[in-house]
Amino acid sequence: MSGMTETPRPIRVVDLSIARAGRPRSERVVDGATFEVESAGTLALMGPTGSGKSSLAKTLAGVTDAGLAVVGGDAWVEGISVRRPGRRHRVLTYVAGYLPQSAGAALPARQTVSEVIGDPITSRDRNVNQRALAVRVASLLDELMLPLGAANKYPYELSAGMRQRVAIARSFVLQPRVLIADEPFANLDIEVREAVREAIVRRRRDYGMSTLLVTNEAETATQLDAHVLVLRAGHAVAYGPSVDDLLWTPGSGADRRLIST
Repeated sequence: MSGMTETPRPIRVVDLSIARAGRPRSERVVDGATFEVESAGTLALMGPTGSGKSSLAKTLAGVTDAGLAVVGGDAWVEGISVRRPGRRHRVLTYVAGYLPQSAGAALPARQTVSEVIGDPITSRDRNVNQRALAVRVASLLDELMLPLGAANKYPYELSAGMRQRVAIARSFVLQPRVLIADEPFANLDIEVREAVREAIVRRRRDYGMSTLLVTNEAETATQLDAHVLVLRAGHAVAYGPSVDDLLWTPGSGADRRLIST
């Protein structure tokens, strides 16, 4: 729907169909999605509950335990196929930072905040320079308006908004080329939302990070200057450079309620 080009894109999706394990293969949660996200660009996935937004985000992020399977087409994230990543799956999860839905509520209870944020690094390299890691964690805490003292606390000691920011810091810690974030602004007040938005924009500007954002907040899409793809029942029904400039597929009907629920 985006007008495919020959220029490589950080995210390229071609006729992608996704089914949930245990269901008939004909029952797809995403059916025939096609789009691209350019370098330093942002795409907002919008649509009602059950439209397939989160399933699409999980698949592009390389999540393997979500009970989802690609049953048609393919997608490439930084040139890595999500349908058959093979040994490059580990690279995919390195270059793509992922923030799942309700991420703050699902943080490991037995790890400190510092351990939670650093886990994407320490799980790959147990000989990491701990001082350098501590500096990186402290920098992320400061950037996301979290007190440095939070590093030694456990997630259950923090508010819902603080836990969400810890999850965001974790998705940033590897300096991903692509950020795939599912409702990243949940439980955040206005001031903190601005800090998170600035953190995303800063990474887009400084090293060309691309962002795929699951949200139904039109204001969020506008503030991040995002292109918009609207899903309904697994099908792409609208695409455009903004929430105010959407091209709807024939027969779908221009229903703006799909991007304001």
